[in-house]
Amino acid sequence: SAMAAPELERALREAAAGPERAGEAAAVALGAVRAALAAAGGAAALSERERALFGAFLRSLARAPRAARPEGVWQRCFLEGLPAPALCVLLEALGCPRLHPKEVAEVLEQFLQEGRMSALLWEVCQQPAQAGSPELQEALLNRIVCLPDYVSNKLEGKNPPVFFPQNYFPLLGGAIIQVLQKISDSLRGGLDCSISFVSHVLGKVCIHGRQKEILGILLPRLMDLTKSDCIWQRICWRLVECVPDRWMEAVVLGFVQRAPGADVLSRVLGNLVVKNKKAQFVVTQKVLLLQYGHTTAVLQNLLGYLALDSLRRASLSSLLQVLQELLETWSSSSAVKHSPPEQQQYISKAILICLSHLKKTEIESCRQELLTSMMEGVKCHLDSSLPQIRRLGMIVAESISAKINTDGPVLKYSALLLPSPNFPSQDFVPCVSRARWETTAEVILCHSVQAARTNSCLHFTYSDDDLIPYDMSEDKEVKIKAPVYIRDCIEALTGSEDMDKWEATIKALESLVRKNPEATREVSVELAKILLHLEEKTCIEGFVELRQRAQVAVLTTDPIPVAKYLTSQFYSLNYSLRQRMDILDVLVLAAQELSYPKSHGKTKHSGGPKPCIQLLPGSDSSKDWRRIVDERIKSKTRRFSQMELASGANEFNSVAGHFFFPLIQHFDRPLTTFDLLGEDHFVLGRLVHTLAVLMYLAVNTVAVAAMGKALLEFVWALRFHTDLYVRQGLLSCISSLLISVPAERLLEDMTEELLETQSWLGDVVEKDPDGDCRRLALQNLLFMENLKKKLQTAPS
Repeated sequence: SAMAAPELERALREAAAGPERAGEAAAVALGAVRAALAAAGGAAALSERERALFGAFLRSLARAPRAARPEGVWQRCFLEGLPAPALCVLLEALGCPRLHPKEVAEVLEQFLQEGRMSALLWEVCQQPAQAGSPELQEALLNRIVCLPDYVSNKLEGKNPPVFFPQNYFPLLGGAIIQVLQKISDSLRGGLDCSISFVSHVLGKVCIHGRQKEILGILLPRLMDLTKSDCIWQRICWRLVECVPDRWMEAVVLGFVQRAPGADVLSRVLGNLVVKNKKAQFVVTQKVLLLQYGHTTAVLQNLLGYLALDSLRRASLSSLLQVLQELLETWSSSSAVKHSPPEQQQYISKAILICLSHLKKTEIESCRQELLTSMMEGVKCHLDSSLPQIRRLGMIVAESISAKINTDGPVLKYSALLLPSPNFPSQDFVPCVSRARWETTAEVILCHSVQAARTNSCLHFTYSDDDLIPYDMSEDKEVKIKAPVYIRDCIEALTGSEDMDKWEATIKALESLVRKNPEATREVSVELAKILLHLEEKTCIEGFVELRQRAQVAVLTTDPIPVAKYLTSQFYSLNYSLRQRMDILDVLVLAAQELSYPKSHGKTKHSGGPKPCIQLLPGSDSSKDWRRIVDERIKSKTRRFSQMELASGANEFNSVAGHFFFPLIQHFDRPLTTFDLLGEDHFVLGRLVHTLAVLMYLAVNTVAVAAMGKALLEFVWALRFHTDLYVRQGLLSCISSLLISVPAERLLEDMTEELLETQSWLGDVVEKDPDGDCRRLALQNLLFMENLKKKLQTAPS
């Protein structure tokens, strides 16, 4: 080949010097170049000087007229010579006037199909110094990764299918596998080579968002090749370790998301998390604490990977350290208040999976820390106004308790033991195998977003199997005659020691009140007071509902005095939070019933579901969200649970102010045992939602404009509240106000306030962490815009 080198140099000079020659002369010149190249031992044997000459030759060939490029010969010069300059010159030639883009695309297609891309990668790995300066390598890297985009732009989208990203990147993945195989063979033969350029290609492809296409080819092959071959394992580890830090996150996430298990991930990544600080940050911090959109399979892969190797377990990124950081976030009251429920569910899921991997010795070493985190975390979760957050707190606390108290009593919550069609009633604290733990964690946490019971109590389990039941087979039911007068009911509820009579009175009270309105009005406030303070004396089924229905019956029978009494008691001393929420429930249910016109002498009773504002369905990515919003705005309605306003006059018209204004007046006055703006934010949330429903039901009433103005001031005072439930209620208040208050009155009486509200809603759409809040704020903005357009087009 040393003797052939001068011949190649001479042939290249002659071919490059006479680009205008045509026909047979051109064919002879190109044939001489090909023959000299073959005699020199191929492209890999060329010196740096010869490489430069070959690149100049290819450029002159691309600029030559058609007559100087014999068909079938000039293409082989690009396909048989140096692959790196050939690729660069072909991409440059796509914009050359002498060559038709379609001709160049055909040669590029052959270049890919004949495996020249793997030859290019192997050439750089074999002789990285000859690939040029770092700047030239960066330019070559850009051409390889961005080739589909470049070709598509030059061909204006009419490119062959091989250049489609879904086809090109799998082909590139196959080329990488071929190069890795050559690297493996070289290492076994005692020869060294560099894998750095291949790592750069992989990193840049992943940062461009093409992990699926390239790893879909790479990962299955690497899984097979690393099963029992230590050299392939070292190659695979080095492939990922040499990825630059700026691309490391995309590569690691690509492998984590697509690995079929933690064992595969461990074989492919090795101890990357110990060796590379960027990978350590991505795995132990970013994916677990800063992101929350990953699936349970990703969490299982990631945490299982940390647990599989002893070096990883002993490092700063150990599973125990990760668990402690997760628990620190889970037990932070600030995080519970300000992070969206989806993120809290994600962190809870990660904690359960971490617990499944802990060894007994690791649990012993941090038992006290786990106990402290459990107590702090369960407190701030149970303080939340959202049922799903309280339920998450109970689930995680029970799981920690089951781990640290293997030989003693464990923590149980009665709410989790109650059967529910939307929640599994057993096996919610996995304690046998890791697989069962992880599977159960997924099931529970997916269902935990469903509404849960709020009256949960903490207790320890015990067994009453040794208690022998009484034989009641011969017992006879004794029927007690219910009272027939309202005053008899008062006497039975307050002074009677006859429990059977007390039960009969509770069951009959609602019906008796509705049948005797005149007698009820004489003692309505007294009866409302008795019912508000009434405690359950026997284990009567449905006591809470029976009492509530009776309260609603009394309030609808004599609305003004009873509403004045109940609203005044809401802010009084010496009431429990439960009683205050009972008052709000009764006011809403009674307002709903009063807003329905009577028909056929019958009243719609209040036994149905409680009304509540319903947010827009779907997610931020829903394609038809605008259509849904526009339809609702057009019809000027809002969905309420079991609640639609009938047209015509209603009894709520004349009493709406008595229900509404007393509730809105004293919310910012803390009492000794009651602080709405402080720790009693759950009751504040219920109050806000209650005001939203009352505002909605006040449509067409005389006081609706005054109510709307007062409600707008109330919302403005609380607009930056940190509690998610409160913020959702405030946005529901705006929805109700826009629906109920006539548009003319809105713009006449509240112009300045509406402009300020519009600005605030815009901030909510952009910055609020909760998806429901963002959707409801957007709905309100669109509704306001719709009202403005409607007024502009209305005839004067």
